Amino acid sequence: MQSGLHVTTARKRHPTNLRIAILSSPASRTSSVLIALRDGEGERVTLSEIVDALGPQAFALLFVVLGLPNCLPMPPPIPLICGFLLLGVTAQIVYGRKTPWIPRRLLDRSVARAEVARAVERALPYVRRLEQWSRPRLAFFDTPARMRLTGVALVLIAVSLLTAAPIIGQIPPGIAICLVGLGLVERDGLVVICGLAVGAVGVSLSASFVAAVVSGLTAVL
Repeated sequence: MQSGLHVTTARKRHPTNLRIAILSSPASRTSSVLIALRDGEGERVTLSEIVDALGPQAFALLFVVLGLPNCLPMPPPIPLICGFLLLGVTAQIVYGRKTPWIPRRLLDRSVARAEVARAVERALPYVRRLEQWSRPRLAFFDTPARMRLTGVALVLIAVSLLTAAPIIGQIPPGIAICLVGLGLVERDGLVVICGLAVGAVGVSLSASFVAAVVSGLTAVL
């Protein structure tokens, strides 16, 4: 089976089935979305199916879905593709959009469901534990202006994902994006703050990696 992302052929997709699976679950929470993605039909899942299924919480849940693959050591180009998508989505929050817009060409990209299932299985116990502990509090992102400020921080984290060291460097930004997404879904400002703190570590590590690469190239030249 071919792993990674690629452009799908013109086969019939069933985003409605995925949406039904999520809405019919006992509680429409992040864990419900992840389980629906894991157990959906077909060998591959497109970004279009994911976005169609997320509904009104599309921004927050996209952070979780796109950040999750980067919480594990992943070879290129998965971190790069997720990073570009996250950069586009977070920039739209800064711009003030209420729902995400993604170009059709990117919506047709797909990932092997086996890869999704592997990431979900690893993350699900932690997500459920966090959902049990989480509750609405410190909702500093309730106003458009504060949400845009959060978006600026997320843009920096997305950039750090693009410039991270290969294989494992994307893990801190990936965890940060997931925590922020979970915090937004649960309306838990404390989780969002924890995510931004982890993101600051990721930004610092990526900046150090870029500086080391530039320094090495300068020394050689």
